[in-house]
Amino acid sequence: MCRIAGIIDKSKKPAKLAKEVRGMCDRMQHGGPDDEGFYTDETNCVVFGHRRLALIDLSPTGHQPMFYDHNHLVITFNGEIYNFIELKDMLKALGMHFNSESDTEVILACYKAWGVESFDKLHGMFAFALHDLLIHKTYLVRDKSGIKPLYYSTINNSLSFASEVKAFEKLSYPYTENPDWKIYFLAFGHIPEPFTTYTEINSLPKAHYLCWNHDEQNFEIQNYKNNKKEDKIINRQESADQIYVVLKNAVQKHLISDAPIGVFLSGGIDSSIITLLADQLQSAKNAQKINSLSLNFDEDQFSERYYQSLIVNQADTKHSDFTIDELLFSKLFPEALAAMDQPSTDGVNAWFVNYFAKERGLKAVLSGIGADELFGGYPSFKRMKFVNLLKQIPNVILKKGKWFQKPIFKRAHYLSYNNTIGKYLFLRGIFTPAEISQFLNLPITKVDQVLMNINVSSPDHLKPEEEASWLEVNLYMQNQLLKDTDAMSMQHGVEVRVPFLDEDLINLAGRIKSDLKFNGKQPKQLLIDSFKALLPKPIWARPKMGFTFPFQKWLQKESCLDKIQTNNKMADKLITDFRNGEVHWSKVLAVYLLFNQNSLS
Repeated sequence: MCRIAGIIDKSKKPAKLAKEVRGMCDRMQHGGPDDEGFYTDETNCVVFGHRRLALIDLSPTGHQPMFYDHNHLVITFNGEIYNFIELKDMLKALGMHFNSESDTEVILACYKAWGVESFDKLHGMFAFALHDLLIHKTYLVRDKSGIKPLYYSTINNSLSFASEVKAFEKLSYPYTENPDWKIYFLAFGHIPEPFTTYTEINSLPKAHYLCWNHDEQNFEIQNYKNNKKEDKIINRQESADQIYVVLKNAVQKHLISDAPIGVFLSGGIDSSIITLLADQLQSAKNAQKINSLSLNFDEDQFSERYYQSLIVNQADTKHSDFTIDELLFSKLFPEALAAMDQPSTDGVNAWFVNYFAKERGLKAVLSGIGADELFGGYPSFKRMKFVNLLKQIPNVILKKGKWFQKPIFKRAHYLSYNNTIGKYLFLRGIFTPAEISQFLNLPITKVDQVLMNINVSSPDHLKPEEEASWLEVNLYMQNQLLKDTDAMSMQHGVEVRVPFLDEDLINLAGRIKSDLKFNGKQPKQLLIDSFKALLPKPIWARPKMGFTFPFQKWLQKESCLDKIQTNNKMADKLITDFRNGEVHWSKVLAVYLLFNQNSLS
């Protein structure tokens, strides 16, 4: 896990490019505290930068940017390739040679052997830039699930890229504020891909590569994923058995590290499964106990210590339990807000848990992200049929929902969009179009126009549960959970790995018949059945409890809210209502970020 940056620009001198790339890397030093490296190709005016968080091959041979094929290939890479050992064996059989034990060198050898087709062979989380001097092309490549971020800009016949949007502040290009970012933010609670707070900076789509042609100074973006059609699995026991095997293999691959690694243990189903599997795997090879990490609160209604203790005792982990109280929260909360790369109403919890992971001395931690999205853990899976029924109501009636008091009727306006974004915002939207128009003093037609023009469409003919899964994976998880987790963990130099997003498990989940995958007495029934023999019953036989802080109570006392200068009656009323316990904390946090932060700083 690292941070990468670079510029290609024939209108500037290489020394100027090198200075700016160094500034970008300095801005992201938190994400790569162990080492730094730079590369300059003066002929093509290319500069690569790298900040390293060393996890695999801690020796100097893992240094980046890395070279291959007589220095004709150069890479700066962020992430982990989990099948690099298998790929390395294949490449050795083809006559390839290696000078390191790193997965980075395997990417270079793969490209040398198979060209752009190699990108689909990589299983893992990654974002990298690869410069091919022989054909005068540079590639930006992002993993299939979009776990690792990669932002780029092609302003003024140049290409610049970085792992964080804030790194672009160190460049001299005339970036401009995206006039629509505040609409996106108030609707979603984050800024959805491919957009950012800048008009000229976008996120590279997952499972895509950008190819920059140095001779012609132009680029194209291509999808590299080969979608293979496989037969559906229609047997429930077969599905459960395969989930167990594939996830266990995924955890094994995600445990590969030459640096201290652990597991986030919340006490829920997903983190408990990962912890127990990790314990099995470590015990089988007589390795040291798995590190487990939990974060708790003094407030009983938020504490999951009892459930965590069940897993810790069963797995016999090397456990660390940290307690956060109101005083510590108030002290560190401003740091968590400042750590955001892009505005988001989520992610503060991720900042805190990774803060304690660093305190524990861990450099990589496994997380349960992805299980709810793949196996039906959210309320949206049950609500999707109702959403599709509501959509049949004439648009003119749906838009009148703003006059009602209940939030569900207010959000019905979104269903008048008749598109995928409308359904998602009905389920998860923060503010309604009418509210957004009042916050920003814009006509509601402008708000509708911006949101309706987001080019996102779910596949046709999906069953309701499948459609809910698509929305949760491609919108909520992609744009909020993964982005916030990466930004907040890397602020502490901690890598978060997500075994539930292992490519083999995602492919398996896609093959299981919808009726088997989503039907059951409780959410994630099939996943539970796959691990019932391993999980203690109290873990799965209880209502789902999402990991969240006592935000509602703590934020009501935060003095920072008193400092918001809005000059907006609706915002002022919302803050007052929040103080009185009538508004959810996510809304007041959105207002705070909107009016109290400069998006371009």
